[in-house]
Amino acid sequence: MKRLIEIRSQEFLCRERAARDSERRMFWLAQAQEWEQRALDEIAYHFRECNLAQAELNAA
Repeated sequence: MKRLIEIRSQEFLCRERAARDSERRMFWLAQAQEWEQRALDEIAYHFRECNLAQAELNAA
């Protein structure tokens, strides 16, 4: 979950930059969306891993 914190931090920084840099606002918002998607992917990966581990325990 440490990785998720780092990803969300990058997303936040991009959103902050978007608020401060009106000329490149769309760029920074697009970057923030990419980081947001990475965070969602990381969460999904974590749940898949947890579900696999639980399934292996149940099968044993």
